[in-house]
Amino acid sequence: MTQTPSEPQASAQFTVPAKHPMVTVLGSGDSLLRVIEKAFPATDIHVRGNDVSAVGDAEEVALIQRLFDEMMLVLRTGQPMTEDAVERSIAMLRAAENGEGTEGETPAEVLTQNILSNRGRTIRPKTLNQKRYVDAIDQHTIVFGIGPAGTGKTYLAMAKAVQALQAKQVNRIILTRPAVEAGERLGFLPGTLYEKIDPYLRPLYDALHDMLDPDSIPRLMAAGTIEVAPLAYMRGRSQPIFTNVLTPDGWRPIGDLQVGDLVIGSNGEPTPVLGVYPQGERDIYRVTAQDGSWTLCCGEHLWTVRTASDKRRDKPWRVLETQEMIGNLRAAHARRYELPMLTAPVSFPERAVPMDPYALGLLLGDGCITGSTTPSFSSEDPELAEALEAALEGVQVRLKSGPDYVLNRIKAPGDVVTIENPVTRSLRALDLLGSRSHTKFVPDDYLYNTADVRLALLQGLLDSDGGPVVQADRTCRIQYTTTSILLRDDVVSLVQSLGGVAYTRRRMAEGRRQGSARAAHRHDAHIIDIRLPEGIEPFRLGRKRDKYHAEGGGGRPMRFIDSIEPAGREETVCIQVAAEDSLYVTQDYLLTHNTLNDAFIILDEAQNTSPEQMKMFLTRLGFDSKIVITGDITQIDLPGGGGKSGLRQVQEILENVDDVHFSRLTSQDVVRHKLVGRIVDAYEKYDSRNSG
Repeated sequence: MTQTPSEPQASAQFTVPAKHPMVTVLGSGDSLLRVIEKAFPATDIHVRGNDVSAVGDAEEVALIQRLFDEMMLVLRTGQPMTEDAVERSIAMLRAAENGEGTEGETPAEVLTQNILSNRGRTIRPKTLNQKRYVDAIDQHTIVFGIGPAGTGKTYLAMAKAVQALQAKQVNRIILTRPAVEAGERLGFLPGTLYEKIDPYLRPLYDALHDMLDPDSIPRLMAAGTIEVAPLAYMRGRSQPIFTNVLTPDGWRPIGDLQVGDLVIGSNGEPTPVLGVYPQGERDIYRVTAQDGSWTLCCGEHLWTVRTASDKRRDKPWRVLETQEMIGNLRAAHARRYELPMLTAPVSFPERAVPMDPYALGLLLGDGCITGSTTPSFSSEDPELAEALEAALEGVQVRLKSGPDYVLNRIKAPGDVVTIENPVTRSLRALDLLGSRSHTKFVPDDYLYNTADVRLALLQGLLDSDGGPVVQADRTCRIQYTTTSILLRDDVVSLVQSLGGVAYTRRRMAEGRRQGSARAAHRHDAHIIDIRLPEGIEPFRLGRKRDKYHAEGGGGRPMRFIDSIEPAGREETVCIQVAAEDSLYVTQDYLLTHNTLNDAFIILDEAQNTSPEQMKMFLTRLGFDSKIVITGDITQIDLPGGGGKSGLRQVQEILENVDDVHFSRLTSQDVVRHKLVGRIVDAYEKYDSRNSG
């Protein structure tokens, strides 16, 4: 381009270092040079070899000189220049020239601020506002990124989250969106929970695949390191990774659980695990109830409890952290905090068993199953012998003498002598054949079977070796005695799985004599005192059942926290469950809570939160966590169309709160198709005209 003689002329010349091929400066087919010429139409730009000269208006020439200097700085880092990068560099230089201010930030500083590199692709801010947004995330605990679609709000926040995870600044990433497009009607949509919510979260999954090895994402999500979930399903707190949690298949270490696994909730029914969050090494406490049951957890772990005062005043159960209760466990010598019990027996799936559970309970109580002789049974109650025979197919319970009965196989015509006794065969299948009184146990297929099977087994045990114990001015309790430590623990487990409580004590064998023969006992006796919920019948034997009910039954099972003591430091994890009350069954059938620290949390599409949801989300912030909230207040899709956006309201509330920052992006920061920025501008002008 030529200049008129009346215009002041200026010229500048500079040389591109030989180490930078001119194609990196001018672009393939001079594409970058054409962008520069288009931006400065009144200036002549000439290239000869590695020399570039510009002649024209002094201010324009100065800008071109600065532009090439910035381009050299970028190329020196090994990063390529693109047409988009050149256009944005020119825009930043013009803004500074017009006094709009860049606070000393140069295009090279913006374009070379790498956040994340993956599979040859580098994620970095492309505009000055994007750089300020990224810097704000580094400098503040809570950052709001507000602006139109296509400005990189969520994408850059996710890149910073992955960067923080890889730098071990956080233990996990939580990506969440309000699933408002379906309102509260997700339950009426076909498919599983995850199939229902997946469409609302798909953009977050897609962004993750740009930033991480796609093969690693399922593993990270299964481990709870990355969680993508609707806003409504956020929770947390932690237990040691080896702590047992009850599942439909029995006990599993909490550290082995994965998203989608089932655990048992307070209603005895399975509930899915929605999140698994490693918490690192934490100080651990041993929480023990008055019945001897105990579990381990961190000081911030949550417990649903109530006091006697709460109960009298009909107040709801409260949720307290473990550390809040330490030193405050007694009220006038009484235990202060009551724990919730199972509201129904645990619902395990049905398992096939080789022997009737009631019959097995009778044999574990008063049967001889050593395998050295024909199985036998001893009882002073003929009613039990009759019940045993009725429960064992193909077996005759024959009175031998006194209280002793022999369990003979009923022979059919043509039978050979070598046919095994059905009882012996079943005991062999259960690994019980050869057991003696001090080595008996309950097989897992009965221990983790349906409530009916477990109750029938317990009834057999109590009818044979247990009974009601009458207490003056108190409800009747149940007592069971065994010399087997294994059977003691299994009986306690049966009781707890049905919603009851069991206290154990030991009566030493040393110094005790048995009967008139005064022979010494060889094994300690384990005595279990039991209370079962109303509606759970402990006895089938008439005389015991009648006595139990005549004394008013067993009263209400109750658990109270007895002690909280330090138990060292352990690697911990917390889980989030779908149960409405957030409770799950941990060790010894204790009910405990779950929730969220050391996390980078991103709330996307925040314009679609209600003010209540926004407050809930912000107040869930844990220690050593960071929150980034993104949204476009011009695209609100709240159900009904009339609700106030939580993102709009929060600007009025938190604008001047320390450590909370609001980054606002505009159409100039749109990094999608250039037409998107023009569309955004057109809508803003339209809205401005109509609102005026």
